Amino acid sequence: MNNRRKLVIALGAGALAAPFTLFAQQQGKVWRLGYLDFGTRQSMVDSGRHAALIEGLRERGYIEGKNIVIDARYADSDARRMGEITAELVQENVDLILALGAVEAQPAQRATTRIPIVVVTTTDPVGNGFAATLARPGGNITGMSSGVEDTAQKLVELLIVAVPKLKRIAVLTRSTNVAHPRLLQQIQAAARKAGKQVLQLDSHTPEEIERRFATMVRERVDAAIIPPDPFLFSRRTQIAGLALKHRLPTICPYPEYTEAGGLMNYGSDRNDNFRRAGIFVDKILKGEKPGDIPFEQPTRYYFVINRRTANALGVKLNNELLARADRVIE
Repeated sequence: MNNRRKLVIALGAGALAAPFTLFAQQQGKVWRLGYLDFGTRQSMVDSGRHAALIEGLRERGYIEGKNIVIDARYADSDARRMGEITAELVQENVDLILALGAVEAQPAQRATTRIPIVVVTTTDPVGNGFAATLARPGGNITGMSSGVEDTAQKLVELLIVAVPKLKRIAVLTRSTNVAHPRLLQQIQAAARKAGKQVLQLDSHTPEEIERRFATMVRERVDAAIIPPDPFLFSRRTQIAGLALKHRLPTICPYPEYTEAGGLMNYGSDRNDNFRRAGIFVDKILKGEKPGDIPFEQPTRYYFVINRRTANALGVKLNNELLARADRVIE
């Protein structure tokens, strides 16, 4: 073998080994993971999401306080703080930003094109401008997508099964939520296909939520959909109470709504998404570019019915609905 060929082989072997050598050198490093959440720290803990995240990181070899530090920032349901807490994480030069959803990912995307971003769940990453395609996002954002069309169809379908005489559905939205326009379009399409009407009602304050429920009664709405949104989630007890007061069946994305007194929830298992977020974090910290990591669909969906609420509303739960439920709150 001539000297030139030996050199080429040596260089090639060195290039192949470089990423592994680099990671080996960084194994002693303490990584800094930034976390963005429109809600509160208490909600993150009480819901089990924090424990699920820690578990998912541990499964990949990342131990909080040992080789990874989580710098969590919460907006406490104040939209004005989102830009501020995002800028803080960028200034802290964290290695990666984990965003709860679209509301958190959008300001992170505006704030940095350098720091990788993983979004725990979003209904429409392409429509929201987070990815060129699901298979190849192309930018600095990747994560999990719940599938806007499937989600919308399922919400409408389950309401129709629960309320057979349903004619008109209200959708409580927020104009500041980048995911809501696309989700609303899909809900409208699913409702139209089933011969149902949709009334959109935008709400940004607790007082507006109360007025919107009064509007639902006045407009003879038969049921309501509460889409994913951090502010609406923070007002779940108020929403469930108003729905009971006005005898309106509701379907929401998260089980915390149903536990607070809502009729039903259907959506991806967020705790499972937080566990799986560890896979994305691990890939990126080992050198993969987020733009090359496909968005993935959640592997678990969760359907919960509150039988107490059904009885209070006079909703008769048929066997079909009960058989599909993962959990029935008695």
